[in-house]
Amino acid sequence: MSAIEKLPVDNGLLRFLTCGSVDDGKSTLIGRLLYDTKAILADTLTAIERTSQKRGMEAVDLSLLTDGLQAEREQGITIDVAYRYFSTGTRKYIIADAPGHEQYTRNMVTAASTANLAIILVDARKGVLTQTRRHSYLAHLMNIPHLIVAVNKMDLVDYDQAAFEKIRADYLDFAGKLGIEDIRFIPMSALNGDTVVERGERLGWYKGPTLLDVLETAPTAHSEKIEKFRFPVQYVCRPQDSANPELHDYRGFMGRVESGEIAVGDEVTVLPSGLATRVKAVELYGRQLTHAVSEQSVTLLLADEIDVSRGDMIVKTSEAPQPTKQIEAMICWLSEAPLDRARKYLIRHTTRDSKAMVAGIEYRVDVNTMEWVPADRLAMNDIARVAFKLAQPIFPDAYAENRAAGAFIIVDESTNNTVGAGLIV
Repeated sequence: MSAIEKLPVDNGLLRFLTCGSVDDGKSTLIGRLLYDTKAILADTLTAIERTSQKRGMEAVDLSLLTDGLQAEREQGITIDVAYRYFSTGTRKYIIADAPGHEQYTRNMVTAASTANLAIILVDARKGVLTQTRRHSYLAHLMNIPHLIVAVNKMDLVDYDQAAFEKIRADYLDFAGKLGIEDIRFIPMSALNGDTVVERGERLGWYKGPTLLDVLETAPTAHSEKIEKFRFPVQYVCRPQDSANPELHDYRGFMGRVESGEIAVGDEVTVLPSGLATRVKAVELYGRQLTHAVSEQSVTLLLADEIDVSRGDMIVKTSEAPQPTKQIEAMICWLSEAPLDRARKYLIRHTTRDSKAMVAGIEYRVDVNTMEWVPADRLAMNDIARVAFKLAQPIFPDAYAENRAAGAFIIVDESTNNTVGAGLIV
């Protein structure tokens, strides 16, 4: 062994979404990814091999790996999102698998909220369908920065390049009208494994990367641009330990770095008070850090005694957002009970709650045609642009600039149920 040991490559965690119409092969694609990356346990593989043989199939039916989810749906059990986890030698993955039908729009919005990449399946025989456009619109609305159009079932069109090119041209024409920019097109056969993990031998005319090649090199969340520091305070830590007088004046502000980074000595402002100070220390499980980055849960200690409580936000002074009591947002209504314009709701933005009233519904989006439709009410799965008036100020960013600080949920105070999700425009 050499004196300097080579560390394994780690490309970070990638969260991605898979979506497609019925029978586009989504289950088989997920199964193929798990199978060819050796992410299936031996007993699971033995079980699906046995089931495949009983069904008279010569090859392993990889869709069986997700059949449990389908069976639960057939029984009428509500499943918001199913998550699947796997790892290669260089990266860990979380697949968000949501049903594709229009009645499950809210499920896809939930799945897309944390994804940094979306795989949109298209059947090579059927081409771009209404559901393809709807899934693409939702992915774009949720600001997923990277889309892969996986043209599946190429084996059923004899791996014809012309069929692939027609789908590519049709999709680009549609995507250009929406303003979707980063799109990769990959022809594949999830059933046979062509260009999913292995390249295969039947798509010689395709010179681009395989699906796994793209996944392995795709940027992770928070890595593509410099983000503003946003630290919503979750808890104020004031230890009560009479035996340790050093803790008497300890006041730590605990929370999760939603975006950006912070270092000891940086000047910060606490909102809504607007008071400025500096970061005295950054702690993680009692350890002293020099800085903290996005998605780390840490404790910040400030140089001055400032009144800070749960729901406040600590930001860098040079990057402070404007507090506001009026917002406009694209919302997805999640509840079976329709939105009631006469009722008060609770808007939960990061760790801050504020009572809110609907000031107006500008329009509802027909997710099948992308048309804007006048609306006086919203039913479950509806997507609309809505204005709110708030009783207490919040400190938002536009969702297009900051997904963490630009999103909120709507809560029914009487039931404490989440009834809507919003993206600030």
